[in-house]
Amino acid sequence: MAESMTLYWCSGSPPCWRVMITLEEKNLQGYNQKLLSFEKNEQKSEEVLALNPRGQFPTFKHGDIIVNESFAACLYLESQFESQGTRLIPENPKEQALMYQRMLEGLNCYDKLNWVIYYELMVPEDERHESALKRHREALTTELKLWEGYLQNVAEGSYLAGDFSLADVVGFPNVALVVFFGLSAERYPKLTEYYNLLKDRPSIKTTWPPHWLESEQGPEVLKDI
Repeated sequence: MAESMTLYWCSGSPPCWRVMITLEEKNLQGYNQKLLSFEKNEQKSEEVLALNPRGQFPTFKHGDIIVNESFAACLYLESQFESQGTRLIPENPKEQALMYQRMLEGLNCYDKLNWVIYYELMVPEDERHESALKRHREALTTELKLWEGYLQNVAEGSYLAGDFSLADVVGFPNVALVVFFGLSAERYPKLTEYYNLLKDRPSIKTTWPPHWLESEQGPEVLKDI
């Protein structure tokens, strides 16, 4: 069944990683993969644009069905293969509501994280404004403290919304990214604990960004956050 699926993806991209974790959790190994590069602008290739007019990753194809937004792809896979592998949407209404809440909140976290990393690593020195960077860093600090608080309210060894779910499929790649870019374990003990709880889960370990295996630590642009 997975042989009819193709994923175009980029190493280290949380949106791509979400889809890959979902595929693993639903026992859909063996799908076709095309690892491409943002640095080479391969997301704008004719092959990708034919499937995804926005020219973004991930781009996901299942037979003649194309799903390009990562949240949509994760929800599609859970819906189509609900009885297979890990159930990623809880049956309990209270846990289900919390799962959807944390899943969608994950987009806020990723956006704020992206602003800081992009500004620190991609914006040329002569185009930077310290006031803008300060504003982005303060917004990210507020966001991370919010998630630190969420994790203080879950049982020890638990996940974002009870059992492992789509909330974690979205949430863990965000946390892994901040750790990779130097997040302080002392300042954010609960986020660090959550990272350590999940980093060796088979679906996550199998799909770990290849270029992170070459260097466990990226530029420490978040060490002071």
